[in-house]
Amino acid sequence: MRPRYALLAFLIVVMPVSAETTRNLIELPLHGWRVVTDGVMGGVSTGALEGARYAGRDCLDLSGEVSTRNNGGFIQMARDLEETELEDIHSYTGVRLLVRGNDEDYNLHLRTGDLWFPWQAYRATFHATPEWQSVQLPFAAFTPYKTSTALDVSRLRRLGIVAIGRDFTAQLCVAGVAFYRD
Repeated sequence: MRPRYALLAFLIVVMPVSAETTRNLIELPLHGWRVVTDGVMGGVSTGALEGARYAGRDCLDLSGEVSTRNNGGFIQMARDLEETELEDIHSYTGVRLLVRGNDEDYNLHLRTGDLWFPWQAYRATFHATPEWQSVQLPFAAFTPYKTSTALDVSRLRRLGIVAIGRDFTAQLCVAGVAFYRD
């Protein structure tokens, strides 16, 4: 049985793609991302991360097979953050993604300097439809996983966009990642 995630409607906003000004965004570059699979801990999931172009947009294409065999169950695209990208982060509301996918649920994981173990993160789930969409994930929507430490965005160090937790084929295109403010 596929797990279901209950999300409060006011926490995650999904909008059609439209032109936006960048004064309320810190846009992160699409370079510097790398693929990580559960193979680092004995799992058998396979994944790839490649530059692509879909429906008129350049993007990073995360694809592969997520398998829960051998205590596995994830593939992710991860990026360490630069200090300059985090200046004034407290004035921002959350993370905005420009994505399209294969009608599956994915996670955005935040890692901070407060987390010691690789399985710890702050997680939020989003659904990726076949059409391009802007998904806004407020920092308040992230829940701690395997930690009791509250999220402190001033300690943010890494983002991970993750296909996780069940056996499925992942196909997610990411054309934009940004910190946004209202």
